Amino acid sequence: MRPRVMLVEDEPALAAALQDNLEGEGYAVEVVPDGQTALERWRAFNPDLVVLDVMLPRLDGLQVCRQMRSEGFSTPVLFLSAKGAPEERVEGLRVGGDDYLAKPFHLPEFLLRVRNLLRRRAETPAQVYTFAGHRIDFRAWTVYLKGGRKEFLGEREVAILRLLVERAGEVVSRDEILDRVWGQEVFPSSRTIDNFVVRLRRLFEPDPQNPVHFHTVWGVGYRFTPEPEPKEQP
Repeated sequence: MRPRVMLVEDEPALAAALQDNLEGEGYAVEVVPDGQTALERWRAFNPDLVVLDVMLPRLDGLQVCRQMRSEGFSTPVLFLSAKGAPEERVEGLRVGGDDYLAKPFHLPEFLLRVRNLLRRRAETPAQVYTFAGHRIDFRAWTVYLKGGRKEFLGEREVAILRLLVERAGEVVSRDEILDRVWGQEVFPSSRTIDNFVVRLRRLFEPDPQNPVHFHTVWGVGYRFTPEPEPKEQP
């Protein structure tokens, strides 16, 4: 999958130029023109990187970043701003930004900073993951379900869920789950894994009896699908 970049910029000409160059680098780009919409799209789009202008209509970039950090989102943020004084850079980093670039900037430097932030993210296991309106905070062993309910997970549930998320779309065998989650010193039955998956289905599936995210691959293991697969037409 192409890395997803959310570009929050209210200057149309600059937004179009940056979008063209980011897409030329192979990124999937969504452009957002104001801070309030940025909050909504950040939660829904789940980008790999947010390029965030500081001076925005409706809600400024600092407020946007502060709000999303308070909700547990760890997405890297590259601030763009016409204000480049040291104290302003410090404020951007203080509210949760990862990098700060003053306007006007050199395009190759901008693209290099984007590349570096995405590389660091790829090298660090994701601590927050969202799918189908649910949000998982692996650090706090907590899930925020689509309907607004908050639930806590156990250690084994977190470990199984992280493994399936890391291997989304792939079949993960029961043997691999046993090895990764329980290790070599404990030997639970494969039925134990099934029970944990049943619990995950009860939390995340619209209909646990007809799962669209946590699929059983009979005789092998499980496959996690973030987005429901389209049904075949008769």
